[in-house]
Amino acid sequence: MSYDSELNVALLAVRSAARMCSSVQSQLVTSDTLQKKDRSPVTIADYASQAVISSHLQTNFPKDVLVGEEDVTELQGDKSMRTKILTLVQEQLPEMNETRMLEAIARGSRDHDPKERFWTVDPIDGTKGFLRQEQYAVALALLEDGEVTLGVLGCPNLPLDFNDESKGVGCLLWAVREKGAFMSKLDGSQSRHIHVNPVMNPREARFVESVEAAHSAHDIHAHISQALEITPESLRIDSQCKYAAVSRGDVSIYLRYPKDDVYREKIWDHAAGSVIVEEGGGKVTDIYGKKLDFGPGRKLMNNQGIVATNGNVHQAIIDVIAKMR
Repeated sequence: MSYDSELNVALLAVRSAARMCSSVQSQLVTSDTLQKKDRSPVTIADYASQAVISSHLQTNFPKDVLVGEEDVTELQGDKSMRTKILTLVQEQLPEMNETRMLEAIARGSRDHDPKERFWTVDPIDGTKGFLRQEQYAVALALLEDGEVTLGVLGCPNLPLDFNDESKGVGCLLWAVREKGAFMSKLDGSQSRHIHVNPVMNPREARFVESVEAAHSAHDIHAHISQALEITPESLRIDSQCKYAAVSRGDVSIYLRYPKDDVYREKIWDHAAGSVIVEEGGGKVTDIYGKKLDFGPGRKLMNNQGIVATNGNVHQAIIDVIAKMR
């Protein structure tokens, strides 16, 4: 199966949502932020982004299920917020009305059979980075029979080249299983193959980790760096932009160490990024070296933590982690 139609729609949807999010980010004010029950911030752009992507998928693949991060519960009693979201959505989809918008958002919270074909979306991955005017990603992936077959990341603030700021910011990254990984400017121009870096010696490897220590075990990374005598300073950015950094060779290692023995990662936080890294020549497993299993449902119930690398240094990281446990 070529997945050409799916890829074209996914690229269009993510590009549209990312363009909208980029516009919102520069105008965001506190009143446009709600608090979820877990107190993580949610912006109007989260909801609008999911509505835009969901609508594109509904139009082109009406039988496909969508598994998304957002639902409409928090919006039911907030007319002002719904109006703001609808205004944003209509900039991308002029024919949209409030009823259809809420239905589009709600599609992501319905039950699904994880063994069937479905899409998963994180409308804004890295909300705190978004609020800080820094890195975030719009992430969309297609899954079949528990495996990611296609992934797209829209990274509006990610430099095209960390070593040459003159090239600008704003990237679109994508991969289809067994077809390689690619990157373009956010508008789709200047498309090219991307590859992980060729670093073989763990000492020369570089970590990418979250900006906030609460989202990333900085002490664990420091311990691993010491054990492997890693010298390069870590790159600190938010969201699945970390997967982007591994896939195109900016860094060699992305580690997400589990908070405890109970916590499991959500599929929308890793589906798109993982396939892009793998198709870029890298490797993605849990901290035990097990392949990620997207089959159980909305969480990676059969895995703990994430290790994404250029492949060459992967086993060295797994070995150090094993000695720590």
